[in-house]
Amino acid sequence: MKKTMRLSTVALFMILAGFAALGVAWWTQHRLGIMPCELCLWERWPWRVLIVLGVVAPVLPARMGRGALWACVPVLLAAEGLAICHAGVEWKWWPSPFPACHAAHVVGRTLAERWASMPLVPSKPCDAPTYLIPGLPVSMAVMGAVFVLVVLAGLCVGMGRIKKSNWI
Repeated sequence: MKKTMRLSTVALFMILAGFAALGVAWWTQHRLGIMPCELCLWERWPWRVLIVLGVVAPVLPARMGRGALWACVPVLLAAEGLAICHAGVEWKWWPSPFPACHAAHVVGRTLAERWASMPLVPSKPCDAPTYLIPGLPVSMAVMGAVFVLVVLAGLCVGMGRIKKSNWI
């Protein structure tokens, strides 16, 4: 019972981390009105996967649950890679790997209304950084990369605290 609680705690950490990252992205987009670029949208996928792995891990048998949580490591590494890629695009070290590096804000009920609302130029190119904290020149992509490292460290510490005798 004790190892399930610990496994559940690490799983809950993954779920909360995923919701925190997606919550900040939602708040930035829907409350601040900052449209995401193509890379921003791709950076959200690993967090969705972490939420699923966090939900699934406690309901699996202990060994498979630990495996599901260890599967979070490559997902977090992919998230870090996307964040580094995005930061490099922002710093103009390399071009965006996506041909359509923008996300149009399309509104309307009919297809004609949606076409009419599409911008003629990209609303948010990937190389235009978004700074959330005034006076702090750290973009959301860089903050995301730091957050990934914090979550990865938390995952490794949490998994390391499960007693070795409980690793069947």
